[in-house]
Amino acid sequence: MALDITAPARAIHDTEHASAHPKALAPANLILTVVLSIFGAIVGIQMLASLGITPSTSLIGALAAMTLARVPLAMFRGFRSVHSQNLAQTSISSATFGAANSLFLPIGIPFLFGLPNMVVPMLIGVSLAMLLDAWLLYRMFDTPAFPAKNPWPLGIAAAEAIKAGDSGGKQAWLLLGGLGTGVAGAVFSLPMSAFGVALIGGMGAMIAFGLGLLTRGYSMPMTGIDIAKLYVPHGMMIGAGIVALIQVGRVVMQKRSAAASASEERDAEGATALGRSLRLGSVGYFAIMALLTFGTGVYTGMSPTMLVCFMLYGTFAAFVHELIVGIAAMHSGWFPAFAVALISLLIGILIGFPPEALVVLAGFSAATGPAFADMGYDLKAGHLLRGEHSGSAFELEGRRQQMIAGMIGFVVAIVVVLFTYQMFFDNHQTAPINAAYVAAIKAGISSETARNLVLWAIPGAILQTIGGSRQQLGVLFATGLLIASPMAGWMVAIGIACRLAAQRLLGASAREQLEVFSGGVIAGDALYSFFSGAIKSVRK
Repeated sequence: MALDITAPARAIHDTEHASAHPKALAPANLILTVVLSIFGAIVGIQMLASLGITPSTSLIGALAAMTLARVPLAMFRGFRSVHSQNLAQTSISSATFGAANSLFLPIGIPFLFGLPNMVVPMLIGVSLAMLLDAWLLYRMFDTPAFPAKNPWPLGIAAAEAIKAGDSGGKQAWLLLGGLGTGVAGAVFSLPMSAFGVALIGGMGAMIAFGLGLLTRGYSMPMTGIDIAKLYVPHGMMIGAGIVALIQVGRVVMQKRSAAASASEERDAEGATALGRSLRLGSVGYFAIMALLTFGTGVYTGMSPTMLVCFMLYGTFAAFVHELIVGIAAMHSGWFPAFAVALISLLIGILIGFPPEALVVLAGFSAATGPAFADMGYDLKAGHLLRGEHSGSAFELEGRRQQMIAGMIGFVVAIVVVLFTYQMFFDNHQTAPINAAYVAAIKAGISSETARNLVLWAIPGAILQTIGGSRQQLGVLFATGLLIASPMAGWMVAIGIACRLAAQRLLGASAREQLEVFSGGVIAGDALYSFFSGAIKSVRK
């Protein structure tokens, strides 16, 4: 599918020109979303099982809709709308991350641990957790905790690709330049998404993220100290995560007060919606935790007091995991879901929950977060395509249709996992990270490790407090520490340098041009990673 780069720029169907947002359940949209969701779910599971990664398929869905729009048949005419393309992109992305990270990964933990009878109850529980996760982000998007104006980098990439395909002109050339840069760097195994994110992310957050990546990458060669084995990143994230949770609570309390200006009134309304969502989410997570506890039978190995503590801790861990993953994804485009789930598990081991209960805890923690972050990317893309008119009827309706499209993708993911997981298990294929969870449960945790977690939680908490809820320095620094990729740190540094140079040379227009170019870079890296990963997966 070629972009129409010579055509004059056209309006992007904003709220002033669109009479109604396309419906996710309209026959043509529904058929496409289901087909794309099946494809995305299968690809996600296969690549996670064989390579340990989950690809971003968001742009594949958008490209499929754009391609169908060129077919001269009346039934495909609706796909000319960027909003229909946004629905297609939302559904395939939801199915991919949902099937792989939220479903297939968690149910592999009891299988590897030797508890196959837990697999089906676990699948039921994590399926509910995934759906709740996505619904909560839908409710929390564009609130003080997760503002629509924040980067959500993969969402920008998807939106700019769709815009360029619709409008052509200079923006398309700029996007193609970014695409070429992203692909070229990815060919040489450079983490180009880190470079692209640094062009548009919050400056303080990007500096913290880059420093974390470089610290993790060079601590061993320069000092001989392996900070991962000392659980420094994990401790930092624990401290930062607890403070981040407190900060979200403070935002809710502060913004609820009556305000005079219209913008402050919107903030108050957003804080009210956020507070209500947190309450509903806590009830929902507790109910799912109870279902998992009794459905898997792990309640038989605990006293009544321990049982209550286990369910309360599981609910709390799910919430913290969701918020940390969402915050990291919103600012950096990277979310340390695997590592944060391991942190929840380590604390559970310290508390002293029995091994079977820890299996449930690990699966439940791992299931929350990915769907939350992915829905954020998709809603950011839709927000940009709809003209960034927060609170308008068209924006709210578009967001609702995206939620429906996402839920279609998640439901398809559940069905695909249900009918395919046994085939993968029979071939001894699970997510590679599952081995780490099982090993941690079997090995337990030493008193020295416990001391390290507590010790390094202190600087993590301090850094998060200094940065505040806007910059999220603690969470982003800890995210960098959890990722073993020093080259990503250098790409972030190069991106920040290029961004400062562009601002000096281009002035006020720098931000808009950087968003388009960085969207192309991230998209190019994602597309190359997807196709190269798919080829490797097939060869395996």
